[in-house]
Amino acid sequence: MKIGSHVSIAGSIDISVDRATSKNCSAFQIFTRSPRRWFTNKLNENDIQTFKTKLDASMIDKFSIVVHMPYLPNLASPNKIIYEKSIDILKQEISRCEQLGIHYLVTHLGSHMNTSETKGVTRLVDALQNVSNTNVMILLENSAGQKNSIGYNFEQLAKIFDHLDKHKFGICLDTCHMFASGYDIRNDDSASNVFKEFDDYIGLKNFKLLHLNDSKNELNSHLDRHHHIGLGKIGECGLSYMIKFANVKNIPIILETPIDTMCDDLSNIKKAKELAYRD
Repeated sequence: MKIGSHVSIAGSIDISVDRATSKNCSAFQIFTRSPRRWFTNKLNENDIQTFKTKLDASMIDKFSIVVHMPYLPNLASPNKIIYEKSIDILKQEISRCEQLGIHYLVTHLGSHMNTSETKGVTRLVDALQNVSNTNVMILLENSAGQKNSIGYNFEQLAKIFDHLDKHKFGICLDTCHMFASGYDIRNDDSASNVFKEFDDYIGLKNFKLLHLNDSKNELNSHLDRHHHIGLGKIGECGLSYMIKFANVKNIPIILETPIDTMCDDLSNIKKAKELAYRD
C-alpha cells in the first residue's frame, strides 16, 4: 500500500524523508520551497544528495513521492505578469524535481479571473505545452469548483488533457474537491459510477495520484475544506472505496488532512489503512 501525507521540509529538504518515515509513510508529498512566496533560493547540493541517500535507505518507491506546486502561481491568469511568473515557477519546480529525482509534480489549474472558462483553459493549455519537455510527469489536480476555477469537472479536465502529451501528464484526483464539485462518492455504487464517468472522459490509465481527504462541507458546496478521514461529509464508506480502488491500481495515496487537537497525520494514516480492509 502506497500511502502517506504531506510533510514539511523545514530545516532542510532531506528532513522530509525522516518525517515521512517517522509517520510510517510509504508515500509522501512536499513543497520544495515556501508555498506562499514567489522567490526561493536554489536547492543546496549537499541537501539534494542527503535527500537521495535517505530516500534510498527508506525503501520508499521513487514513484510514490510527489512535489506540489506553490499556491501563488495561476497558470490560467489573464494578467500577463502573473501568467509569465507562474510559468517560470512551474519550470523551476520541474527542474527541482529533476534534481531530487522525483517523478511527479502536482499543480492546481488556476482561475480564469472572470474572463471565461474557454479563455482560461486556452491559457492553461498553452502554459502546460510550454513545459512538457521533461521526464517529470505533471499531474493536473481537480478543483472544488470555487468561483472562476478551472478543472472542476471531468468534462473540462478532458478538454485540457486532450491537448497534452499523455506520456508527460496525468491526473491527481482529490476526494474533497470531487465531493465539493458535485461528485457523490459516499458509497460504493455512487463512487463506482464516478470512476466510470472519469474513465469515459479521461481514461483510468491516466489516474496517477489520489489526494485522500474528507470534506467539512456538503456535496456540491464548492468549498475546499479538508477534514479528517471518516469524520466529514464523505465518510468512511466512500473513502474506503476510494482507498481500495487506488490500491488495486497501485496508485499512491497522499493525505492532506488537518493537524489539530482532534487528529494528526499518524491517526489519519492509521484510519486510512483500517479502511483499506473494511468489508
